Amino acid sequence: WKVAMKGNRRVLRVRRTCSADTNMPFMEYLDHDRLVSLKWGFDSLQGNITFQLVVNSTGWVGFGLSPNGGMQGSDIVIGGLGSDGSYFTDRHATGNSMPLVDEHQDYTLLYMTEDEGQTSMTFQRSIQACDEDDFHITAQPVKVIYAYGTTDEIKNHGSRRGTKEINLLSYMPRTTPNSSGYFSITIPAIKTYYHCKVMTFPKLDKKHHVYLIEPVIDNPDIVHHMLLYRCPPFVTEQYDNPCYRGDQGDACFVVVASWGVGGEIFEFLENVGIPVGDKQSDTYRLEIHYNNPQAKAGITDSSGLKLHYTAQLREHDVGILFMGLLPMGNLKYEIPPKVDLFRTYGSCDTSTFTQLVNAWSDLHVFASLLHTHLAGRKVRVGHFRDGKQIDFLGVDENYNFEMQQAVNLGNIKTIQQGDEIVIECTYSTSNRTDVTQLGLATTDEMCLAFLFYYPAIPIGSCISHPDTTYLPTKAISYNVLSFFLQNNYIVDNVTIRDLMATPTVSCERSRCTKLCASWMVNTAGITILFLWIVIT
Repeated sequence: WKVAMKGNRRVLRVRRTCSADTNMPFMEYLDHDRLVSLKWGFDSLQGNITFQLVVNSTGWVGFGLSPNGGMQGSDIVIGGLGSDGSYFTDRHATGNSMPLVDEHQDYTLLYMTEDEGQTSMTFQRSIQACDEDDFHITAQPVKVIYAYGTTDEIKNHGSRRGTKEINLLSYMPRTTPNSSGYFSITIPAIKTYYHCKVMTFPKLDKKHHVYLIEPVIDNPDIVHHMLLYRCPPFVTEQYDNPCYRGDQGDACFVVVASWGVGGEIFEFLENVGIPVGDKQSDTYRLEIHYNNPQAKAGITDSSGLKLHYTAQLREHDVGILFMGLLPMGNLKYEIPPKVDLFRTYGSCDTSTFTQLVNAWSDLHVFASLLHTHLAGRKVRVGHFRDGKQIDFLGVDENYNFEMQQAVNLGNIKTIQQGDEIVIECTYSTSNRTDVTQLGLATTDEMCLAFLFYYPAIPIGSCISHPDTTYLPTKAISYNVLSFFLQNNYIVDNVTIRDLMATPTVSCERSRCTKLCASWMVNTAGITILFLWIVIT
């Protein structure tokens, strides 16, 4: 290791023990203020991946790969350039505490520099490091976390932290159209609760496509989620009221945009967009849930969403299929207390689609969003064809209620006519003394999935209602299919199918790098933002 001084710039060069391609063509800012950036590149899917973390600080810097956006279970490196030279360690986190140093140091430091108030840390690892404390990088999106300090004393980072969902191996750089704009949607000062605003968007002379959804958060400590719904034509009344009081806008349930706690900007694939203008309804309902556990009074807020749109139309319209389990009328569904693992299931049989839509082509799913409440521990969405499971359309094995965002899958999943989709939610009520109901409150529960797909068809939801006659088994549920525009629906009884085990990765060690016998996990993606019809 060698430290060189160049004016006010300190550079650490490290001799490499393994050859690698250090060209890093991909780059993302990890925070809104653009104080933290990540560059990366890789030589092959079974070789090495190189990262460069640049932070506007001369203190310690940290980078990690997380199963759910939080500390626990994360694969972390911490480094910096102090008065005595560099420091760099491969670590893992067992909770919200100081990460532990790995027994095997599987990351290699390449360069460490400080220049004009910035620290740049360049490092490398094999794509599939096989230490049990390291995170397996696959072709699916992963949650990247970062943190940093103002000095070289490694201690609590406070608010200097964040997370972002990135597909490291299937990254698709996107360009912003030259001519674009955005809608700015806000709400007036309110107290803590569900608030809904029905409004009319400006008239557009022709069809446009929304290509990016940007949250504007006024009070991040209490704003829990925002949903924007398109209204059917008969909803014309504009209002600014508490939600779900029997107002006309309660019929607005076609999800157009969303944001959830922990979520960031969400940009669609280059060839798809949400249609607005032209023949689309120009009336929308914005729903904001304020989560204020201390019941603080007198809080005002003006949070909202910016929908960036363009007249340069993409190839396909985006559709969002909402599915999962909801209560129906007085029908109760109770999760018992003091249970470590309790599973709930919802189903969608696409063969029923033809009862509302004469013909539809294959649906190409490119993103998913999964949601439960505080008791949720795991969410999986299975994809069945001819009675056999062929894939997962979404998997979150480490569900975190405080880190929810919508994310692009690593590749496109195709739903054909007649395919079945099953959502499985796993809960833990070991710390509860009363039953848990399905419902709106944060202490209630939900089991929901939102599938982003193209080309759009006029079906908005395919939800399930449990037949409680069969509880505690999962044999039968009511499948309710809703028509996208007129809110027509059909009801069908379906049998829930068992999901296969989530695929895992097996690894082998080699002298210089650690390669995996099977480097790719065939899951539909570690989930992101959140978006639901009636949610907390």
